[in-house]
Amino acid sequence: MIRLDSISKQHGQQILFLEASMSVFRGEKVGLVGPNGSGKSTVFRMIVGDEHPDAGQVAVEKGISVGYFSQDVGEMKGRAVVEETMAGAGEVSEVAHELHALEHAMADPGRADELEKLVDRFGHVQARFDELGGYALESRAREILAGLGFRPEVVDDDVGKLSGGWKMRVALARILLMNPDALLLDEPTNHLDIESIIWLERFLRDFEGALVITSHDREFLNRLATKIVEIDGGELTTYSGNFDFYERQREIAAAQQEAQFARQQAMLAKEEAFIARFKARASHAAQVQSRVKKLEKIERVEPPRRRKVVEFEFRAPPRSGEDVAKLVGVVKRYGARTIYDGLDLLVRRRERWCVMGVNGAGKSTLLKLVAGESSADDGKVSLGASVKLGYFAQHAMELLDAERSVLETLQAAFPLATVGSMRSLAGAFGFSGDDVDKSCRILSGGEKARLVLATMLYDPPNFLVLDEPTNHLDMATKEMLVKALAGFEGTMLFVSHDRSFLAALSNRVLELTPDGVHRYGGGYTEYVASTGHEAPGVS
Repeated sequence: MIRLDSISKQHGQQILFLEASMSVFRGEKVGLVGPNGSGKSTVFRMIVGDEHPDAGQVAVEKGISVGYFSQDVGEMKGRAVVEETMAGAGEVSEVAHELHALEHAMADPGRADELEKLVDRFGHVQARFDELGGYALESRAREILAGLGFRPEVVDDDVGKLSGGWKMRVALARILLMNPDALLLDEPTNHLDIESIIWLERFLRDFEGALVITSHDREFLNRLATKIVEIDGGELTTYSGNFDFYERQREIAAAQQEAQFARQQAMLAKEEAFIARFKARASHAAQVQSRVKKLEKIERVEPPRRRKVVEFEFRAPPRSGEDVAKLVGVVKRYGARTIYDGLDLLVRRRERWCVMGVNGAGKSTLLKLVAGESSADDGKVSLGASVKLGYFAQHAMELLDAERSVLETLQAAFPLATVGSMRSLAGAFGFSGDDVDKSCRILSGGEKARLVLATMLYDPPNFLVLDEPTNHLDMATKEMLVKALAGFEGTMLFVSHDRSFLAALSNRVLELTPDGVHRYGGGYTEYVASTGHEAPGVS
């Protein structure tokens, strides 16, 4: 269906691809992987024709429809959420919009004198809507929106009222409703909670067309991908299987290349030593000349490329008391809606609580109460003796000084630390070389999250309260963070939609459900085993 044949592409001084090739066939589910900036989004833009290769050819089978979801959703306002979702479906969406406008016009007392004409037009439009399968389309749109976490009352409200993250979900719903022959999804899980990710996983598993997807969610790729295409050093390399299989094969290939390189280096050293030793002796001239020619003809094995991964190790945090946080009889309401009515919770030292719950269950509210960012309407929230709390939330990224660089931000937070230690810290969180001079104004969401985490974890608190800390983080940074937090000697209370993160770090689960609060003595893996589901509300 889709082929990239010997493509080359350069952005400024950076060579993204050099005679690289890949193919996508009907029914395949392809995971596109590679470091940030390696050209994953460029592949998508070339397939849909927004960019063109400098050399080579991008071929898309004639007559196939392609749906492309990117992080750039554009302007959305003036239509209901369900209408905006249907707007990507061609004529039927235009007819639906007119039908909706006619319904309002007929109900308007000020237009009573036009009623006969409006009713007549409504009949024609309704017939065309039915002919185009509009009623089935609307119910399908509502089903997709529900799967992506939209409450019924939001679906008929103005899309312009939604936050950026929820508009992303609308953009994704539009592409899924389109049901094209080929789906290109660039980081579709970034703004989704765990329930929506699991729904999307099932939806895509049943999708019969071709799928090309990028994601920083290892579990998501493992469950969906039947093929991995890796972008590295200007090349596109295809591996059959899921992400774990790709990683194993990549390690095997790297080990084989390492051994081959070492063998050739030993042989070259031996030949070069012989040449150096006997080149001045006339009696060995023929042998020396023969070996020189032999070395000139040898195709040199390249040393394996190693991705630079800087590890981060926590300093030991100060020890807290045994009782770290305590909630007694906590009541919290938002308007007429009660989130908590008499919540009790005790968090003890070195416990790692992950908080699970459907949208609106109060996960972030609980973290805000514990962190002191919000007050209970009744009851008591208290921290224990010698507790030093660090709170990470998405709004923390908005508090960065736009005029400061990455390095200046770290130096302002730790004025007594050396420049060298601040550069090492920046490197561990993915800011290498000139990246430390980037202004906070131009940082991406992922870069801002990494900078805030670096600032928080350099001089670590003994109680970490983390609200979606892995949002926007690439896989390498996530793995570094998991490794660092696995050795963390303090206490944690966190919300995350990343199942690998949940499984690796939690040893307690707090599940918020409409029936009340449930506690589980093991971590996320034990929670899944005992409940039979991966998240509340998911069967």
